[in-house]
Amino acid sequence: MNTNPIIGNLTGMNALSDQVVAIDLLIAAKSGVRNYAMAVTEAGTPEIKEILTRHLVEALYMHEQISAYMVEKGWCHAWDTNEQITLDLNNINTALDLPTL
Repeated sequence: MNTNPIIGNLTGMNALSDQVVAIDLLIAAKSGVRNYAMAVTEAGTPEIKEILTRHLVEALYMHEQISAYMVEKGWCHAWDTNEQITLDLNNINTALDLPTL
């Protein structure tokens, strides 16, 4: 979201923007992990399999780092479903309350 920094600070939207970016990055990381895992199983040579496996490990590490960051920020409650549902509902309500342009 491109918000004016002053408006973002006043409305709290700057933190929400960071959260949206982190969620998008996490989704992309999950997709990368899934794609590399499938590619490893389809590799035609041991050399290609080794390269793809190395990329898979790196993608898993990236996913872990993003997840840890989101947990630290309070944007992800992977081990507390009720808390995650509450957070998701609050984010939905915030989005619904945004003025339309």
